[in-house]
Amino acid sequence: MTGLGIADVMAVNEKATRTEEEIRSGLLHIWSVMENCVQTSLKREGVLPGGLKVRRRAPDWYERLKKETARPGDTGQDGQDGQDHYDPRYWQEWVNLVALAVNEENASGGRVVTAPTNGAAGIIPAVLFYALHFAPGMDQATEEDRDDVVVRFLLAAGAVGVLYKEQASISGAEVGCQGEVGSASSMAAAGLAEVMGGTPAQVENAAEIAMEHNLGLTCDPIGGLVQVPCIERNAIAAAKAINAAKMALWGDGTHRVSLDEVIITMRETGKDMSDKYKETAMGGLAVNVVEC
Repeated sequence: MTGLGIADVMAVNEKATRTEEEIRSGLLHIWSVMENCVQTSLKREGVLPGGLKVRRRAPDWYERLKKETARPGDTGQDGQDGQDHYDPRYWQEWVNLVALAVNEENASGGRVVTAPTNGAAGIIPAVLFYALHFAPGMDQATEEDRDDVVVRFLLAAGAVGVLYKEQASISGAEVGCQGEVGSASSMAAAGLAEVMGGTPAQVENAAEIAMEHNLGLTCDPIGGLVQVPCIERNAIAAAKAINAAKMALWGDGTHRVSLDEVIITMRETGKDMSDKYKETAMGGLAVNVVEC
C-alpha cells in the first residue's frame, strides 16, 4: 500500500464488493445527479414551501453571474454565447450558487444526493464544482481528466465520511449540525486536497481543519424547516472546506490535532450539547427569531 493516496486506499476497499468499472460509473452517476439537481433548482423560482416565505435566490444569482462574467462579443441570451464562463474572480460566487441551489432543491422536497445528509447536501457538490472549474490546470483538462477528478474527489470524501459515521455521527438530531454540515465540510476539504495533489497527511490535515472550525455547530432550524439557517450554512461551509484544503496544501502535512482526535471531540461535544440545539427547534434561532 506504500505510496497510495486516500482515494486509492478507498478504491481498494470498494473493490472488495464491486469492480473498478462499477465503482467509476457509480461515482460519475452520483456526480451527474448532483449536476442535475443544480440545473433543476436554477429553473425554479418563487418562494420555498413551508410557511417561512423564504425566497429562492439561486435563479436570480445565476442570471447575475452570467451577466457579470459575459465576454465581449458574446451574442447569446443576456449578451452571452449560451455558455457559462468561469471567471476566476467569481469563484466564490459560483461556489455559493451551487451550494444554495442544491439546498434550495432539498428544502422544496426535490431530488438531492445525501452527502452525507440532506441538510448538508450542497457542500460537496459546491466544492467539487470548484475543483472542476477553478483548481489549477483544470482549464486545460480533458473530459477523461475531469472524470478522474470526480472519482478521486468522491473516493477521498467518502473515506472521511466513513470515519465520521463509524467513530461519531452524521446526525443533527444526535450531535447537532457539526455532525451534518461539519462532516460534509470535512469530507469536501479532503476531496479537494486529494485532487489538488495533496499527500495523505495533507488530505487528513484538510479534513481535520474543516471540522475543527465547525465544532459545536448547533442545529436550530427556524420552524423546524431545513431552510434558515441551513441553506446559507451550506455555502459558508463549502468556503471553509476550500480554505481548509488550501491551508493544508501550503503545509507539509504535519499538524498538532489528528483527524481521529477531532472526530472524537465532535462526538463528545455532541453528547454534551443540550437537546434544544439538536434538530428539535426548541432553542437558538428557532426560538429567538420572531416569525412574521
